[in-house]
Amino acid sequence: MRMIDLVVTVCAVLSPANCEEQHLLFNWNGSPKQCAMAAPPYIAQWIGEHPKWTAVKWRCEYPHPNDRAGADGVKSAG
Repeated sequence: MRMIDLVVTVCAVLSPANCEEQHLLFNWNGSPKQCAMAAPPYIAQWIGEHPKWTAVKWRCEYPHPNDRAGADGVKSAG
């Protein structure tokens, strides 16, 4: 298994123009496309923990080696 980064664009429920990206990092044994198709339960869990936000789009990509894991809101999703 290797790490994959589920990048979710979320917008504030009360201010839909206020959007940001959240990175959910987890072990994955498939392609980025398969990850994106399997993402809704992970996104639902994050939204359940952050009810002031709503997910508007997402993608999966392999982490970039220069990224600082754990620094900018990166959270393990399982």
